[in-house]
This record gives sequence, structure tokens and C-alpha cells, in this order.
Amino acid sequence: MIKNLEPLHWQSFLLLDLVDVGILVIDAESVLFANTKFSRIVGMNLRELQARSLRELGGDAWIDFTLGQSWADALPWPMKDGSDRWFEVSMQPTDFEGRTVQIATCTDVTSRMRAEGAEASMLQLLTEIIEGYPVGTFVLDKDHCVTHWNRACEVITGIPANHLIGSDDAGSALGAGKGQLLADWVMNPVDEDGLRQKFNGRLWKSPATDGAFEAELYVAEHGNIPARWMHVAATPLRDAGGEIIGAIETLIDITDRKAAEKELRNAREAAEQLVTERTRELREAKTALEFDITRRKQIEGEMQQHLMEVTALNAQLHETQDRLVQSQQQLVQNEKLASIGQLAAGVAHEINNPIGYVFSNFGSLQTYLADLLRLIDAYVQAEPDICNDSLRAELATLRQSIDLDYLKTDLLDLMRESREGIERVRKIVQDLKDFSHVDASADWQWVDLHRGLESTLNVVNNEIKYKADVVREFSVLPQIQCLPSQLNQVFMNLLVNAAHAIKPEARGTIRVRTGAENEHVWIEISDNGCGMSPEVMSRIFDPFFTTKPVGKGTGLGLSLSYGIVHKHHGKIEVCSTPGEGTTFRITLPVCQPETAPEEASPS
Repeated sequence: MIKNLEPLHWQSFLLLDLVDVGILVIDAESVLFANTKFSRIVGMNLRELQARSLRELGGDAWIDFTLGQSWADALPWPMKDGSDRWFEVSMQPTDFEGRTVQIATCTDVTSRMRAEGAEASMLQLLTEIIEGYPVGTFVLDKDHCVTHWNRACEVITGIPANHLIGSDDAGSALGAGKGQLLADWVMNPVDEDGLRQKFNGRLWKSPATDGAFEAELYVAEHGNIPARWMHVAATPLRDAGGEIIGAIETLIDITDRKAAEKELRNAREAAEQLVTERTRELREAKTALEFDITRRKQIEGEMQQHLMEVTALNAQLHETQDRLVQSQQQLVQNEKLASIGQLAAGVAHEINNPIGYVFSNFGSLQTYLADLLRLIDAYVQAEPDICNDSLRAELATLRQSIDLDYLKTDLLDLMRESREGIERVRKIVQDLKDFSHVDASADWQWVDLHRGLESTLNVVNNEIKYKADVVREFSVLPQIQCLPSQLNQVFMNLLVNAAHAIKPEARGTIRVRTGAENEHVWIEISDNGCGMSPEVMSRIFDPFFTTKPVGKGTGLGLSLSYGIVHKHHGKIEVCSTPGEGTTFRITLPVCQPETAPEEASPS
């Protein structure tokens, strides 16, 4: 305010020119005088200011303010470049040459107004971001009153924003008491133990922000809103001085995830129960088998006594005994394999269910992640348009500190690797089911042998992968008529024997070859292991003959394999050299004859 200028004389203008504040002398809508400070600010000299009316220069707002018809914190002054300068103006009437004029003291507050405008724009942008965010989000001020309640919150709770904005009872929307939301708690010093007890132990510190907490909350049914599980995360909001001025909380409905976790637990419990039942059955079968073996030995002793007395029947009785033992052991082995196959198929079926929706969730998660990355890219592209230099620099520093480009690339790689891992689990489960063929009928089927070989290789992978590399040399094969589960058992016996033949001190190689000729297909399984002598080769198909240590083999694997191949009207051949390795070759007809062959024993 310029005082002691009444009445005003022309020589007083010289004094006004020395003042370091913009001064205008206004007569109605005319500018009588403007000091150097004002002229420099607006970029117009006194003559240019006097040549135009105040309405033309400043607009109607200046006229209304001069006449006392309006009140404003600041008045805009249009500049030549199209921008505005803002002045905080005070008026002082005084006499000049017999009339009343106004002396306007004009303080340049353009920087302040621009800063306030930028802050208002930023608050508007923040409001739009919160409103458009697909996750339920609300904001409380320091008095615990709701300032923001976005559309996602309305969908989750069924309560519109206009019912809660300004209210200090946001907890009512979630069936909680006033001041009992996580956002209410984080605005005050937090008793972690007490808060964790309040949330039944389902609460933890958020790793993203100091003072932030996350929790899982069960919301009981209220109104028309059904009961559900929520993941909540609350963060205190602080001003530039570090004082807490409010809190923000997000709500994510995790009811489906909780249901999926429950189903997974139930599936695991069912699988454990199934394993327990099968174990009990196997133990009972083992007890019965041991009893049968004891009884058989007793019968063998009695029969040996009688055979010694009846020499004429000795050869026939020995032959009958051998056939009885072989049939019994084959039956026991088949029953055991059927039980194990049924168990494996059941477990595979139980695992397939949770794997299915986890695999589906990964697809949705990849889509959501791509959308979020596109949103982040849009924010990065919009960063140069932020007017606040310090904010722009802060955002750039933050982007560099978290290495955003690497993070986006590595995040996509992690998703891809996780998806590949789930696909690998799915493939193993499918191969386990294919190998067991529990769902298949006992009739002859037309199948692809390569598929059976691949599923068997996956099943015995743990037996082979530490000892040898598998080399596949597959030719084009037609589908053949066979009993696939029995042929898979033959492949498994030969592959496991090949792995056992590899010397422990050196990693070996197992080759699997296939081919077709003259309405037959053949499969070769070769190893570069220890090989066999001619004496051993002559007995390998005999029941109970084995070169493995006691307790490591039954001696029935190759005998059973021989019987299965013979049942398929095929033949199994072996070629071996001590110290160099062994090759088994199986030849099978593409189409089975109408009559099945009689069971034969190898000679």
C-alpha cells in the first residue's frame, strides 16, 4: 500500500517509479501512470499502456475490481505471448487534479499461481488415476473421513461414493466398526502384535513402503453383499514435512483364490488318504504273498518227498511246478503293476485339476501384466509433459533406480519360465497317465508306439538321467494293434536294465531306435554298459535268474517281457559284448492274427 500521496501531483510519479513493486495509477478505465517495475513485468512501456484502456489491457476482471464490484486473490494480466501474469492487487483512492483516481499496488504472484495450478492439476490427475484404477481404492484424510471412493470400491461393497465421501465411517462398507479399518490403524503408532492378533495372524508389513501393512480379511455377509475374502493393503500419506495427513487403502477380492487353495488342500488330503489306503492294501497283499510263499515252500518240500518216491513222474512234476510258479509270479506282478498304475493315474488326475486352473490363471496374469506394462509405458511417455521440473526429475531418478527397462524384460522372462515349468508338470502327469493306461480297455488297440516310448522315458527319467544320455533315432512308424500298457512294461524293463548296466564311474549313452519293414515294426534299445557273457545271455529270459545283488531284482523282468512279446506274435532278440554294451531288439507285427497264441516259455 502506497500512503501519504493525497493529493497526488505529477512530481509524485517520480517517487512511484522508485518503488520496487508494480504501481498503476488508474483513472476510470484509463492508465495514467505505470512505474518502471510494472512496465518491465508486463513487457509494455508507459506509452503503450496509456494508448489502450484498462479493459483492453487486463480485461473485465480489472474493471470490476477497480470499481469494487468483485473480490479476487489475484488478477490475470494477458501477455503478448498469450500467457498470463498474475498480480495480487490493492487499491488506494486519491485526488489528482480535482478528481479521484486509484493507485493500484501490484505484486507479481505468477510463480505462486502457477505452482497452485500445477498442484491442482496434479490432484485432479491423482483423483482420475484412483477413480480409473481397477483395484478397489479409497483415501482417508487425517480426520479419518473418506475423500476418495473409486468405482471399484463401489462394485466390491455395493455402496456408492456419494454415501461415503466426507464420512468417517468407511468401516461400515466392509461390516467393520468405525475406525477399525487397516487405513485407520496405520495413521497412528502401530502395535504390531495387537494388530496381528486383531487380524488373526493374517497381517504382515508391506515390503514396498515404510509404515504400510497388508492383511487378509474375512468380510461377513451384510446387506446384499455376500461373504468374501479380501486382500487389503494400507499406506499412510505424509506431507512434505513427514507428518501423516491421511491414508490410502486398496481392496482386492481373493475369494476365488481362497476357494482354490481350499480345493488344493482337499485334493492333497485326498491324495494322502489314497496313498495311505493303497499302502495298507499293498502291505496286506505282501502279507498274503509271504504266507503263500511259505505255504508253497511247504508244499514243495512235501512234493519233493513224493517225487523222490515216484521216479517215473519226476520230470512231469518238475515241469508242472515250474509253470505253476511262473504263472503265480506273473499274476502277482500284474496285480502289483495294476495297483501302482491305478494309484499313479488317480494322483495324476488329482494333480491335473489344480494345474488346470493355475495354468489358466497364468494366462490371465500375463494379460494383466501386459496391460500394466502398457500403462507404465504411457506414464513414461507422458513424463516430459509434466510441468513441475522437480517432480519430473524425481520420476526420472526413480525410474533409473528401479531399472524399469530391465524390470519389464525380466518380468516377462519370469512369466515365460513359470509357464514352461507348469507345462512340464502337465506333460509329466499326462505321460504318467499314458503309461498306466488305467482308463484303457483290456482289448487290443491301435496305438502309436512312439507315444508309448516317450511316456515310458518320462516315467523312468529319474532312473536314467543321472547315469546316461538318451538318444532317440525314431523312424516313421504306422500304428500297430497291441496291448499298450503291457508293451510299456516291456520298454520300462529294458530301459531300467540298460541304466543299471552303465558303469558308475562313467556317464553312458542309451540309444532308442525304431523302424518298419514287411508289415512289421522293430524297436532297439542299446546301451554302452558292461555287456554280458554268452553264459549269462543264455539264461536272461529264465524266471528268477538275475545278475543283480540280493534284494535288487526279482529275475522276472525279462521273463515277463519275453511272454508279453510272444503274446503279441513278436520276437525279442539280444546281442551283447562284455565291456562294450548290449542291444535288445523287439519285432512286432502291425496287425495281430485273429487267434491269440498259447503262452510259451523261452528256451
